[in-house]
Amino acid sequence: MLRSHGAVSWYLDGIRTHVSHAGDPVVAVVVDRSADEIRIFANEADRIADEELGGFDRASVHAVPWFEPLAPAGVAALDEAEVAAELRAARASLLPAERERFRRLGRASAEVIGRVAADVEPDWTERRAAAALAAGLVERGIDPLVVLVAGASRLAHRHPLPTDAPLGRRAMLVVCGRRHGLIANVTRWVGFGDAGEGAPDRERRILEVERAFLEATTPGARLGDVFAAGVAAYADQGFDAAEWRRHHQGGAAGYVGRDPRAVPGVDDVVHAGQAFAWNPTAPGAKVEDTLVRDADGFEVLTVDPAWPTIEVGGLPRPLALMR
Repeated sequence: MLRSHGAVSWYLDGIRTHVSHAGDPVVAVVVDRSADEIRIFANEADRIADEELGGFDRASVHAVPWFEPLAPAGVAALDEAEVAAELRAARASLLPAERERFRRLGRASAEVIGRVAADVEPDWTERRAAAALAAGLVERGIDPLVVLVAGASRLAHRHPLPTDAPLGRRAMLVVCGRRHGLIANVTRWVGFGDAGEGAPDRERRILEVERAFLEATTPGARLGDVFAAGVAAYADQGFDAAEWRRHHQGGAAGYVGRDPRAVPGVDDVVHAGQAFAWNPTAPGAKVEDTLVRDADGFEVLTVDPAWPTIEVGGLPRPLALMR
């Protein structure tokens, strides 16, 4: 039984599985060797069959009354939670069509955040900036799963939900957007005039921490070992060695925001053709992009040709946009 947004959307080739972003999926799949049963709440069945399941046999759709459980216990012999690691491995290496979708999503997400960063002014509130980010994503068919904005007065917060505070002289913009089931993650910084004492230095050093994560992300490597190599770089770059404890560091990406999120000791391995979104952070510093790890290097998916970059480890990495 596949019942999560990530697993169902992956298995059904990127269909939209939600009505409410905060709700459970309205689609589930019983996967069998002989045939699949696509279970959909009856009040959603016609729309999903018409608009999402064009490439699938509609005879396999089972409409479930909205007042009954979509995926009751016992309807399948095995639940996805029992084989979570195996399913992550199965969807880790992107197929060519998935990769092209991800590439287009990444570029669109980066361009949205770039255009908003070019438009904002110091007297804009964080909410006004967030509204512009969300609108830009929705206009491109991207679900805005996460929109964060921190003005100069709130940069101490690692997950800054937008408020009425003004952006001031320096701001962080973050979006996590989903389209065709895939999720792109991107963070950018914008400054006005003087970025503030130490900001450029922190920016360069956090890029070196990210470089440690990326250089350790090699096919066959254990994700727990990649995590250890990355977090060790905080002290090497003059940050507090315990900085990694104050915010998650990212991990594999794809049909789940982090698939999985990297933590000490995690046993998943890196696959060629797998997407990653590392996001090392420190006070006043953060970097985050979505990339694909190939056998011979990385492709940055969340790329905006108009954004200022610097080469780090052979990759174009984002700098703050100074206005």
